[in-house]
Amino acid sequence: MRMLQTWRWYGPSDPVTLTDIRQAGATGIVTALHQISVGEVWSIEELEKRKRMIEWDYSKDKPRRRGLKWSVIESIPVHEDIKLGKPGRDKWIENYRQSLRNVGWVGIHTVCYNFMPVVDWTRTNLEMELEDGARALAFDMIEFVVFDVYMLQRKNAEQDYSEDLLEQGREKFESMSDEQRYVLQKNIIAGLPGGQEGYSLEQFREKLNTYVDIDVTQYRKNLAYFLKAIIPVAEEAGVRMAIHPDDPPIPLFGLPRIVSTEEDLAYLLNVYDSTSNGFTLCTGSLGVRPDNDLVRIIERYGSKLNFAHLRSTQRDGHGSFHETGHLRGDVDMFNVIAAILREQKRRHSVHRQDAVIPMRADHGHTLLDDLKKKTNPGYSAIGLLRGMAELRGLEMGIEKSGIV
Repeated sequence: MRMLQTWRWYGPSDPVTLTDIRQAGATGIVTALHQISVGEVWSIEELEKRKRMIEWDYSKDKPRRRGLKWSVIESIPVHEDIKLGKPGRDKWIENYRQSLRNVGWVGIHTVCYNFMPVVDWTRTNLEMELEDGARALAFDMIEFVVFDVYMLQRKNAEQDYSEDLLEQGREKFESMSDEQRYVLQKNIIAGLPGGQEGYSLEQFREKLNTYVDIDVTQYRKNLAYFLKAIIPVAEEAGVRMAIHPDDPPIPLFGLPRIVSTEEDLAYLLNVYDSTSNGFTLCTGSLGVRPDNDLVRIIERYGSKLNFAHLRSTQRDGHGSFHETGHLRGDVDMFNVIAAILREQKRRHSVHRQDAVIPMRADHGHTLLDDLKKKTNPGYSAIGLLRGMAELRGLEMGIEKSGIV
């Protein structure tokens, strides 16, 4: 039994069209209503409008089905008041609950979301040139220190880094041109596809200050409050929630990070014991930490694995990493996929309706003709097509070999 092959689509303005995606072999679409302000209700009308756009082609004389289905929402953003545990959070939580009811009503059953404070996925370089001329997303720890300590000048930031890192950061900062510093700032806080709005330096400092009194323990409580409120509604609506890990899964800007390790997953999955309270297995995010055993995580918590982002990263051993080929790097993709297929087989044996797990190739390289085009970082058509083809072939090989 194969996984459901899906593709991240950023809506009508995405350079990658729905026709491109269908030709790539995916049948499921992963997208969101980015035009709706964070915290506002996703109405049935807007959901159905986007669903029709995805599933029906109206460009011909007679409408026809595209062969695509809106399979996963990624994501319904969580309002900062909920994350901060502010007195007014219940209003935003009720809006979220209503959105889930509406999502279930239109027939979408998986919602990927994250609880990362202030920043979404974070990279220092969106166009790292590889040896073969392709470009990749990368996180360089020294460049991050440059931004955090010497550009942002976050209060007490020096305490989070070693003397050696601080010195390397200072030297790097002094060697950078104004243009290079601007690009670094833009990469980190100016907004990325699927993330929240971008910030100026001053706005970013103000956002960070709102978390100054919130530690990991309190932030976990805020997440627990949210989950206890929404998961019963998700169950009733037939929706499976899939929290995305921190990306990268390390402390950033002194903010609480609570979805970075196996221990973190164990905590949040036990807050409300339900298959509707699940997680996204992002192999690239969790795989950045060598102490995260991805196969063990699947074996222990696979019953709540509701979505899979399959990609790989290459660590340098000093906190930096870059996105590498989907079958390369530090992620043991062979055994990860085998473990997912075993979980699917187990679900099928007990007649679970969600036996087939949706997956998507994540963060492809920019290569070939896409190097000449404007693309969303990590989401160019050819790079993801290559990743999907590799993963598809590996999955078939595992299945045909009888290993699972």
